[in-house]
Parts: sequence; structure tokens; C-alpha cells
Amino acid sequence: MANDKAVITEHQGEEATAQKPAADPSPTAPVSSQTRPPLPHVAVPLVLCGQSALVTGANSGIGRAVALALAQAGADVVVNYVTDAPSAEAVVAEIRLEGRRALAIHADVSREDEVEAMFAQAVAEFGTLHIVVCNAGLQRDAPFHEMSLQQWNTVIGVNLTGQFLCARAAVREFMRRGVDEKVSVAAGKIIHMSSVHEIIPWATHANYAASKGGVQMLMKSLAQEVAPLRIRVNAIAPGAIRTPINTVAWKTAEAYDALMKLVPYKRIGEPEDIGRAAVWLASELSDYVTGTSLFVDGGMTLFPGFSSGG
Repeated sequence: MANDKAVITEHQGEEATAQKPAADPSPTAPVSSQTRPPLPHVAVPLVLCGQSALVTGANSGIGRAVALALAQAGADVVVNYVTDAPSAEAVVAEIRLEGRRALAIHADVSREDEVEAMFAQAVAEFGTLHIVVCNAGLQRDAPFHEMSLQQWNTVIGVNLTGQFLCARAAVREFMRRGVDEKVSVAAGKIIHMSSVHEIIPWATHANYAASKGGVQMLMKSLAQEVAPLRIRVNAIAPGAIRTPINTVAWKTAEAYDALMKLVPYKRIGEPEDIGRAAVWLASELSDYVTGTSLFVDGGMTLFPGFSSGG
């Protein structure tokens, strides 16, 4: 499913270039890259006031949209990045325009020492963290018989080990602080960025699919373990999301139409779709939700090939 490169935010990051939708298509008009359904125009509710968040891989794409949505919901935000410092600082500037505090921190999430230093700096700046979004991820695709050990280890190191390291640091901070009911009835919230490929196999992407399957079980096992501490752990599993990493899947009308065969809702996802989902999972609105993967995929996991009887 080559189109699903939209699922992730490349760890190095690129600036998202979401296009504005064209005029609403008529009910009989074909849906294509030129006539997309309208996007929702909804204000992000102020449900995270007084809380601080850290988002990894937040200088572009999905990570950027999540960081901005959390800020719009009232949170102060740490913007993690590993390359392209100017883009990270641009996100920080956007967050500050929302009236929130923001800080860009360089760290490679696959390196334990850099993750520990990032969390120490974030806590020193904001006093504590209430929300951690483990978003940074990458792909190194190859046919299985040609995949190198370096390609395998690079993807597992960032996509799975990186999420372990960040979640562990988050749990330690949440346990240190405990519950502050004036801010949240949960001691902390962890959101893992997974993918539809936590359940959908993906030929020539074995390392990526394995990492996301691992993220699913990491999330569920951790959620089970820390629920008595009032720490909530969930995942977002995006489908095809419009980001620079997958422009080949949506840039032309032909590519977009081919993509829509896999998306029953007949529009590509936007990074803001993931941002709104993250706000909900981080807020009290979802307080009784833990150990769950929230699929934000326009129905991609509904086996659309069987919609006409198989």
C-alpha cells in the first residue's frame, strides 16, 4: 500500500504543504484531487489549559499539526526535532502566537542519553509534563530479501525503541508528580503514533510494519501496567494523510483517484485530522479511554475491496 507513506512523519521532517480544498463537488461529481469533499471547519476546544506537552518529530507534517492543535487547546508545547532547526523554530513561533509557551529541543529519540536530556530540559522549563506524544518515525523501504540490517535497525530504533524511551521518561515524570486534580484527573497522558499498518501487512515495508505492530503491543502492555497510577496510554493509527513524504500518492488526479479506492470516505486525511484526535485523547473528554488504538483512516481498515461483495 504505497500510498500509506502518508501515515508517518519522517523523523528528519519536512514542512507540510496541505492544499486548500476546491469548491464543494456536486453529489454526482467524481471525487478526485481537483474535486475533494470539504474539510470540517471546527474550532479546537480549550480543554488543555494549564497543561504542558512534548511532541516528538514536531517540526513538520503530523507532528507539527499535533503540536499546534495541543497549543490551540491551551497547552504549552515542547517541539522536538532532529534536523531542520528553522522549521522547529517556526512551529514554536506559531505556538507562541496562540499565547502559549513553546520550546524547541533537538534530540534523536533512538538515543537514550538524548531522550533523557530532552525530558530534563522540558521539565526544567515547564515544571512538569502532562502529555507526551511519541510521534517521530521514519521508513527505510526495501524488498525483504534485499533489506539490510542497517535499514531494519534504523526503523526499529526510531519507530519502536524511540517510543519506548520517550514513554518510559514520561511515566517516570508522571509518577514523580502524581495526580494534580486542579489540572487533570489523570497523572499523565501518553499518545503513541502508530499506523494502520499495526494491523495491515505491508510488502516491502516489513521493518515499518513490524515497528508499528510493536507499537500497538507496547501501548497496550504499558496501558495495562500504569492504569492503576492514573496514567492513560493510547495510540493514534493514521491512514493516508497528506504530507510531503507521500506527494506521489496524491499530487496528480490519477494518483489521488487510485488512492481513494482504498479510502471509503473518499478524501485524503489532513494532518489537522490527527491533531484533533490527539487533543481528544489528551483531554478529560476521553478520561475513561486507555489501551486503545484510535484509527483515523477514512475507513481504510474496513477492507474496502469487499464493499461490493468481494
